[in-house]
Amino acid sequence: MIIGVGIDVAEIERFGAALERTPGMAERLFVAGELLLPSGERRGVASLAARFAAKEALAKALGAPGGLRWTDAEVYVEESGQPRVRVRGSVAERAEVLGVRGWHVSLSHDAGVASAVVIAEG
Repeated sequence: MIIGVGIDVAEIERFGAALERTPGMAERLFVAGELLLPSGERRGVASLAARFAAKEALAKALGAPGGLRWTDAEVYVEESGQPRVRVRGSVAERAEVLGVRGWHVSLSHDAGVASAVVIAEG
């Protein structure tokens, strides 16, 4: 059963500018593993913008309650290349209240826009 669906978009250039002008913003939004590619190189702005959109979409799928911490949702990629989300803390607590048992996530970035869709399944 679908508990909730969320979608979000982020303008890549605008997101990158926000990261540049706000020291520490990336560390407030993302866990360490999200900032790096599997190779250990720093993840590009388009990829980070898609992860930011996924976190926004995830919050919407949970009904957009206050009090969710950005770093309590982590977007990662399986070896197959499929994106996934891992939740803990405030996000896991809200998901449990709603009966969420699994997540589906899709990320994209093209033409200057990053987007994400998240489905919370019960």
